[in-house]
Amino acid sequence: MSDKTKDILEWVYCIVIAVVIALLVRYFLGTPTIVKQPSMYPTLKENQRLVLSRVGRTLKKMPERGDIITFEAPSKSYLTEEEYNSKNPIAIYNNENKGMFNKFIYKFLEIGKVSYIKRVIALPGEHVQIKDGFVYINGEKLEEDYLQPGVVTDSLGGQLTDFVVPENYVFAMGDNRPQSTDCRRFGCIPLDKIEGKVKLRIWPLNVFGKV
Repeated sequence: MSDKTKDILEWVYCIVIAVVIALLVRYFLGTPTIVKQPSMYPTLKENQRLVLSRVGRTLKKMPERGDIITFEAPSKSYLTEEEYNSKNPIAIYNNENKGMFNKFIYKFLEIGKVSYIKRVIALPGEHVQIKDGFVYINGEKLEEDYLQPGVVTDSLGGQLTDFVVPENYVFAMGDNRPQSTDCRRFGCIPLDKIEGKVKLRIWPLNVFGKV
């Protein structure tokens, strides 16, 4: 083997190792993302750049109330009356990919995956009620100072207005309540579908900082 061939192979090995490390960091530790919808306005605006922490997913840690998270979009964006189960008000996921390669592309590289960004409102075992324009957790009105003045929280045509969050699930909504397709319509999100927690806003620079 010539010296030139050895040099080329060394460069190839270095590039492969760098790509693998980058993918591992992106999947297990953190990754950048872009806000693409207005559902979290005014907290987050379209086209802002964020950094997500994925440590919680790696450690299978339940997020806290108030955390802004990203999660895989459910297969159905709306539960009909027939599909809704008040004793188990969960989102439907039935788009499981077949084959190791397809699973790798979808789950690890996240190619073809649609994700939502919302705020955690209620945690496992908590009784949620949406009534009179507000959210109540275990009978107490939830104070939401991150909402714009005058914003009313209603069912948005969804079924989830009085329920208990199942174990290992969370209930999440967008801050822009009138324009957010969220758990009110498609049900609670399982822990294993949560992809990351928003930690930092990096663009535009005038709003750089912790979210």
